[in-house]
Amino acid sequence: MPDAKENSMDDLKQLEFLALNSKEIIEKQVESYRTQHSYAGTIIGATALFIPFFLSSLDDTFLVIQFILIIPTMLFIWSILLMLSIFRTKPLDQAFSVTKYKELLRKTYREILLYEVEANTRSYSLNIIITEKGSKRYSTGVRLTTIALVFSIVLMMVNKFIIIEKAPTKVQVVNINKMQPANYQE
Repeated sequence: MPDAKENSMDDLKQLEFLALNSKEIIEKQVESYRTQHSYAGTIIGATALFIPFFLSSLDDTFLVIQFILIIPTMLFIWSILLMLSIFRTKPLDQAFSVTKYKELLRKTYREILLYEVEANTRSYSLNIIITEKGSKRYSTGVRLTTIALVFSIVLMMVNKFIIIEKAPTKVQVVNINKMQPANYQE
């Protein structure tokens, strides 16, 4: 029959495993959050560069196409605003607080591990609200950017391949002999 010390060691190993595992989950959550911010910044930059290129490539188009240009432009702007809103979110909670170190000095190892597991669980629950909201905005922004990009490429192709019938150019033939003065001699 196992003694109390063995049970206590197994209990500590389980708590250590849970503390380590919950800490890794928080680290992955924070890393994913940072990566999403990085991608959002890249999309904002690329979109902001593409809009002037897109608009200037369609300067001399039909009036109808110029009105249709409003749609992808508005989608691009909406996407940029969604991506910018990702940057305004609160920072994620990263669990184990440094301010608690002094208080934890008086606790047993088991109590510290329990505190860490609880802190990580609480942090994950708080963070999931922020990350889900950011993920929705990011996904919507990517979808809008993709739709606007496809729409704008189609408009540029349509503009390129539409044959604009121009009125025939009138040419006036001028007889040089009639234009020479009478006293001109060769």
